[in-house]
Amino acid sequence: RAHPEEAVRNEPMPSRSRSRLTLLLSCPRQDSGSVVEQLPRLLEPLGIGARHASTGSEATRIIEHEPIHIAMVDLATPLHERDTRSAGGGRVLQILRRLDSPPPTVIVRPRQAAPRDSARSLSEALREGAFAVVDQPLHLETLLEVMRRIVRRHYADHWPAA
Repeated sequence: RAHPEEAVRNEPMPSRSRSRLTLLLSCPRQDSGSVVEQLPRLLEPLGIGARHASTGSEATRIIEHEPIHIAMVDLATPLHERDTRSAGGGRVLQILRRLDSPPPTVIVRPRQAAPRDSARSLSEALREGAFAVVDQPLHLETLLEVMRRIVRRHYADHWPAA
């Protein structure tokens, strides 16, 4: 199996005439070297620019001011910087669903304790329109594969027109 960086390098480069895809990463602050920090650097050569929001409020501002083509929303994202107990991930999902053209969305959820809870949570997320659901801890290869599938299935291997 190819190393993640090799898999990214083997993908075709977007032409300059095509617009870039914008990836919203709505995730709590991550440690240096985390998957969330690595992902934008690996996707940038493909023309996917990432915008990181560490709170639901920050994600809302980004959504209001920029077109979002792909969203990755961690359910553990706090709503506000000072109130880390309030769940902002659900709020971000609501805002994305209300857009005229909701982007394909990847939901990041905490690992589920029981298989029944996992199945129920997965069913709910897919009913709500999630493209994919991934569990913590995140794995870089998994996220790169999900991004590849989104570009292939949702954008038919082409960046959206300007």
